[in-house]
Amino acid sequence: MTAPTHTARAHSFNTAAAQYAANRPSYPPALLDAVEELTGRSLCGARVADIGAGTGIATGLLRARGSDVIAVEPGSGMAAEFRRTHPDVPLVRGDGNRLPLASASVDLLTYAQSWHWTDPARSIPEALRVLRPGGAIALWWNTNPGDVPWIAEAGARQAAHFGLDTEADEKPGTYADVADPEGRLGLTRRTLRWSRRVPLDTHLANLGSHSAFLVDSEERRTAYFAEERAHLLKVFPDGIVEETYDVDLSVARTGA
Repeated sequence: MTAPTHTARAHSFNTAAAQYAANRPSYPPALLDAVEELTGRSLCGARVADIGAGTGIATGLLRARGSDVIAVEPGSGMAAEFRRTHPDVPLVRGDGNRLPLASASVDLLTYAQSWHWTDPARSIPEALRVLRPGGAIALWWNTNPGDVPWIAEAGARQAAHFGLDTEADEKPGTYADVADPEGRLGLTRRTLRWSRRVPLDTHLANLGSHSAFLVDSEERRTAYFAEERAHLLKVFPDGIVEETYDVDLSVARTGA
């Protein structure tokens, strides 16, 4: 089976935007507290651009903190879902490699689950271009902690399904480790653990909204989730799954 291209995986979310919005996890309040601490400024009143905003999960949290937010999203399906749920938030179409923003126009750029879809050779200069003096960049991902036994076992099953020799591609640190390959940003990194309890159907729909499954064949996907449901009911016989996440946060501050 030919591996799907990076572009195909990136575009796959547009067909599953509603599923993504309904089932993906959010982020804990401690994350935005850490962003404020590491950037050295309050989010309230800050001019923020949320890049790769998707359906607006992070955008909504930033706005609730009092930020003046503009969202940037390349995908038509994700943008449509964003506009449905956040009709009052400005949204422009574009991506992190070529930001549709004026130079020196924002205090903070956020990339929630989205920096790995960019090319750092292009996205880093773009980020530095649009930031005001003293601005900051914050990148973060919900990652799957391997020290939680059921998550490690599920990750091994997923790796086997996709024929991987390594752990699942969302192991903690994978994305952040390649965020700034040339060390131009001088990222400061922090990890925050949190969890949520959701019905098994929500957990499986969340998993199914990841690009690796969205580009998989319907037959393989259906078989995998039937088997995964059986595995997880042995761990969570009441049908309520406790999902545990490590939010991998990286922040860089620019000079004044």
